[in-house]
Amino acid sequence: MIGALVMVVTALALVAGVVTVLSTGAGRTAVRVVLDLLIAAGLLRLVGDPGWSGLASSAAIVALRQLLAAALATVPPWSRRQSRPPCAADDHHLA
Repeated sequence: MIGALVMVVTALALVAGVVTVLSTGAGRTAVRVVLDLLIAAGLLRLVGDPGWSGLASSAAIVALRQLLAAALATVPPWSRRQSRPPCAADDHHLA
C-alpha cells in the first residue's frame, strides 16, 4: 500500500515539474517543486518501511535538494549585467 503511494507521489512530482516548466517557464522553480515532492515520497517510504536504506535515501534527497537550491540561488557570472555610467544631459543620443 505504501509502496504504491510512494510511486504515485513520485509520478506526480515529475508531472508537477513538467507542468511548472510549461506553464511558467521557470526551470529553477520546477526543480524545487520536484525535489520537494521527492522528499515527501521518501518520507512516505520511511513510514512504510523504517530502515537504514530508506533513511539514507531520504537524507540523500534532502542533501541534493539543499545543494541544488544553493546552486540555483547564485547568479552565474556570465549573466551579471555591466552597469553603464549615467548619461550627461547632452549624451542621450549615445545610450
